Amino acid sequence: MAYDHEEQEQIDALKAWWKQYGNLITWILIAILAIFSAWKGWGVYQVKQSVQASMLFEELQKAIQEKDQAKVLRAVSDIEEKYPSTNYAQMGGLLAAKFGFDANDLKTTKLQLNWVIEHGKTDEFKSLARIRLAAVLLDEKSYDDAAKLLAADFPAEFASVVADQKGDILMAQNKIEDARASYQLALDKASDKSPGYQLIQLKIDAVGGSKSKVVVK
Repeated sequence: MAYDHEEQEQIDALKAWWKQYGNLITWILIAILAIFSAWKGWGVYQVKQSVQASMLFEELQKAIQEKDQAKVLRAVSDIEEKYPSTNYAQMGGLLAAKFGFDANDLKTTKLQLNWVIEHGKTDEFKSLARIRLAAVLLDEKSYDDAAKLLAADFPAEFASVVADQKGDILMAQNKIEDARASYQLALDKASDKSPGYQLIQLKIDAVGGSKSKVVVK
């Protein structure tokens, strides 16, 4: 096919442009495709990880129901080692901690709660682990260590529970005035429909506190 002079100039210019930039464009396209493939592959990998972790989590739940300590420890260890980035690992750690507590195995309880605190991927799970570990330390009269756990930043929805637990620690140390203030804060932050609302009110009454909420700024 014959081209006129203007068309031939355009073709020559395009050839020259492609000769100069063709390799660069090709490598850019290859890189984009590689990134897309990696992203898609990562999504598939994440789903596979979650499915496998869920199977181990079911084994953990079954072992807990059977009260088989060896199986519980093996299952939770497998989840935490193989699938630490999944929610199942965090939930498994909390379940295993409760199992240990119920079995009076505080070593396992503290080990699992510390794992969730150190490796948990969400603030909610890490906060639950801190609160539960602080309660264990309170029972062991390790007041300073318990207080340090509760000095961390917590999501707003945990404000009442944390203040209540701080009050318990202060009461155990016979710091009545500080405990009263902490209980009052817990009451102020709690909903009157909360299951723990009446218990907090009883604690305040026991230390001679106010029965009405105050505004906390």
